[in-house]
Amino acid sequence: MIKIALVDDHALLRNGLASLIGSFDGFKVIFEADNGKQMIEKFAQGQQPDIVLLDINMPEMDGFQSALWLKDHQPHVKVLVLSMLDNDTAIIRMLRHGAKGYILKDSKPEIFKDAINNIFHKGFYMNELVTGRLVHLVNMDNNATLIQLTEKEIEFLKQCCSEKSYKEIAVAMNITPRAVEALRANVFEKIDTPSRVGAVLYAIKNGIVVL
Repeated sequence: MIKIALVDDHALLRNGLASLIGSFDGFKVIFEADNGKQMIEKFAQGQQPDIVLLDINMPEMDGFQSALWLKDHQPHVKVLVLSMLDNDTAIIRMLRHGAKGYILKDSKPEIFKDAINNIFHKGFYMNELVTGRLVHLVNMDNNATLIQLTEKEIEFLKQCCSEKSYKEIAVAMNITPRAVEALRANVFEKIDTPSRVGAVLYAIKNGIVVL
């Protein structure tokens, strides 16, 4: 039985998700919470889910803070983000805070179920936000491509995992914005990814950054 916790301040959506999860064989919602503070209270009461389904925009304690708390205090609990935000910054930040998957709220039920199963059994899941090439990238041999990266390219990947813009990365690396653009193109081609999210996944999976 896969035990699920729902943390979302939208009660109607949360209730709908609880009903949907209840219709899946082998799944059970063990608690619901409006925000991260209520979630922590549930853990204090002894509730122990396998997966926390986490929204980002919540009052009092949002998804970013909640994911970070889980990473620090409940590292064995896997986080699946369910959000309306589909921008790179939000995805990268949640990955850095320990999220194992990220899906949009308009995802179909089968996608939702597949995400939970993959996180529980395989430890990680991303849907259409990450292309098939990135799925291949996540599972590829670690040493095969790392040896092709220069020190500057590795530093660039580390910077990509921050919340800095590309202009801010240029300042941090003491190079011009144009040089950053060239570096980005070279690195993305080498690791076969079309996006910054893919670069972050590569860096995480290959130990370039430690979460």
